[in-house]
Amino acid sequence: MIASLAGILSNKTPQEVILEVHGVGYQIAIPLSTYFALPEVNTSVQLFISTHIRNDTIQLFGFGTREEKQAFLLLTGVTSIGPKLALSALSTLSVQELCKAIEINDTDTLASIPGIGKKSAARMNLELKDKTSCIGLPVFSETSRGHSSHLSVSEEEATSALLNLGYRPPEVKKAISQALNQLGDTYELENLIRISLKELAKN
Repeated sequence: MIASLAGILSNKTPQEVILEVHGVGYQIAIPLSTYFALPEVNTSVQLFISTHIRNDTIQLFGFGTREEKQAFLLLTGVTSIGPKLALSALSTLSVQELCKAIEINDTDTLASIPGIGKKSAARMNLELKDKTSCIGLPVFSETSRGHSSHLSVSEEEATSALLNLGYRPPEVKKAISQALNQLGDTYELENLIRISLKELAKN
């Protein structure tokens, strides 16, 4: 079982990275929360790994913090929630937001996650309400993610990230416009995509 990998980041997208370790390139799926915390390509990085084996296929899921990995493992333990939905949850909500929603039985916030409806949100609350204390708080602060508090971000980057998540161009354009109306003139890429995802879940 692979617990973590440390190597050179040879490629990154909002969905996955290629991490070279001693000449071997590992393809690793990641949530947006991890993507925003990654360093530049061709620099060293360590990811915490969850390994899934299904139908003779090995899939690696990577996270920038232990807390993200713990949250992912808890989510995939919920009935009918697999790795794809767990990544969607961590791409939409921070670990703190996820834990808070579960602790206060906030099904509306959980249902804002793409792919999670009211029934799945209620099931998450039921099955995880006594387990979130083992996660703790994420170690990344806003300043440690490589972005300034008022980073100007092009709509093109946000559009690309959302299209790669499987949304249609008209939906993405509308959601980004709604998000920009809420954010104003200065914003971070992470906040733009998170709010856009929430708007997409409403439509």
